[in-house]
Amino acid sequence: MTIAVGDKLPDVKLVKAGESGPEPVQSVDFFAGRKVALFSVPGAFTPTCSAKHLPGFVDKAADLKAKGIDEIACTSVNDAFVMGAWNRADGSADVTMLADGNGDFAKAVDLVMDGTGFGMGLRGQRYSMVVNDGVVEQINVEQPGTFEVSSAEYMLGQL
Repeated sequence: MTIAVGDKLPDVKLVKAGESGPEPVQSVDFFAGRKVALFSVPGAFTPTCSAKHLPGFVDKAADLKAKGIDEIACTSVNDAFVMGAWNRADGSADVTMLADGNGDFAKAVDLVMDGTGFGMGLRGQRYSMVVNDGVVEQINVEQPGTFEVSSAEYMLGQL
């Protein structure tokens, strides 16, 4: 069943793209004790993700933090090296990159999309959520091919 408001996030291993390389982290530890704006993209360096999704959260980072967000994180079914390179190219220190290389997190929250028709394999859907101490407070899942409800601007309107 797809994760919903009020659900606790599953405990899954993610890999943080850190300054000195990949850093394994358990999701339960990463989200504990703070309010996190999490957004998921189908792929690093892909058109909508690079032109709109990531830049929106970079541009609105201060506004999100002013509304009580402690950390902004991006997840994708990419490896930590790709996520780190993408953050260096298009992101900022305000966004933590969480690699979900095997799609374990995407599967655990039941937000997987099939990109095999585009040569991308199974990926995470495009969505955003506000997670408070590991519990989902808001979730905004995009319909296939759209970019409306998972933006930083939309999230700001909900906070």
